[in-house]
Amino acid sequence: MKVEVVESTLVAPSEETPRQALWLSNLDLAVPKTHTPLVYYYPAPPPPPPGAGDGDEDDGGFFSPDRLRAALAKALVLFYPLAGRLGVDGAGGGRLQIDCNGEGALFNVARADFAGDDVFREYEPSPEVRRMFVPLAPSGDPPCLMAMFQVTFLKCGGVVLGTGIHHVTMDGMGAFHFIQTWTGLARGLPVSEACPNPPSHDRTLLRARSPPTPEFEHPVYSPAFLNGAPRPFVTRVYNVSPKLLAGLKAQCAPGASTYGAVTAHLWRCTCVARGLAQRSDTRLRVPANVRHRVRPPLPRQLFANAIVRDLVTAKAGDVVAQPLGFVADAIRKAVDHVDDAYVRSVVDYLETESEKGSNAARGTMMPESDLWVVSWLGMPMYDADFGWGAPRFVAPAQMFGSGTAYVTQRGPDREDGVAVLFALEPEYLQSFEDVFYGE
Repeated sequence: MKVEVVESTLVAPSEETPRQALWLSNLDLAVPKTHTPLVYYYPAPPPPPPGAGDGDEDDGGFFSPDRLRAALAKALVLFYPLAGRLGVDGAGGGRLQIDCNGEGALFNVARADFAGDDVFREYEPSPEVRRMFVPLAPSGDPPCLMAMFQVTFLKCGGVVLGTGIHHVTMDGMGAFHFIQTWTGLARGLPVSEACPNPPSHDRTLLRARSPPTPEFEHPVYSPAFLNGAPRPFVTRVYNVSPKLLAGLKAQCAPGASTYGAVTAHLWRCTCVARGLAQRSDTRLRVPANVRHRVRPPLPRQLFANAIVRDLVTAKAGDVVAQPLGFVADAIRKAVDHVDDAYVRSVVDYLETESEKGSNAARGTMMPESDLWVVSWLGMPMYDADFGWGAPRFVAPAQMFGSGTAYVTQRGPDREDGVAVLFALEPEYLQSFEDVFYGE
């Protein structure tokens, strides 16, 4: 399968934006220094009625690049850090920052010699998918692009939008807030309607205390926690039907969350597939959005990383043998444990680690006993209508380590159930699938 980039431009904000160095919080600096690659698949539109023109995209038809570029330029006025470059604070000991210089985001137009079904009928995130659909640029060292986009026109008439936004700029909530704004502007909405709640860029709300005084242990942020040896893995998408989801929730306490029930099932199946010894420890890494958990609350529209991580540690035998509700309740307690005191402790712990010269985000590989599950449930990931309808499918283009998973909506209709994108060692794949669907 071949993809040819036919046009590549830098899109700058359509109006003057603040020219400044944007300070990054410890939570920004604790994420992997990479661009997060996503793909949005839009199937071909129905043929136009007779006499309505051929719908050529270059004439303002389906996914007109000019229309997308113009809307992107407007969106970058509000989300101006995405038009900047990764920089270094020369007076701050080499701390990373965003140089908001208005240089622009990368925008590619490409054409493919294959149809959407060739990739998305049985989708699997992979380096190949990322190579085809998401621009690739150096991520870790300044100065690098903060945002890259590619519109790929497929042989079937459909389109793939690939996005690569640097993780230090924002978390999932911020990313989808930007996409909602860009798509609204592309549909012709005024700025006040496309983005009724403009992004806040004040990351100093997440500064460490002086002096930093961590009150809890935070092994999940220890450099040793994510410095395991890289292992081969394959990625699969597992659909959780409404029937299966209802069955999982029925095994849990009333009111159990979808994330808790699905993650408990995923953790149990992984322990079985990997054949973990009953008395061995297994750890689940869970994320929590802290915007509403700190006091005073952070702006909901804070365009930054406002996610902290916690660990659930259990014996593998308990995860497998205890009722599913027991495991789901342990996950719930870990998420509920993240309050203002915990968040401030995390930020302070990261400050003390940086003062010692360590890098809490240096590694990306977990030990084989562990699992890391990210939830995109409740995210407006399918609110990405540029004027030609919602995407049929949204997903990461690539996964970055064994034992990592995303729990997402299966499609634009919430009645479709949820999907689990899971990266696992290939030797455990068949056993995992047998347990996941045939328990």
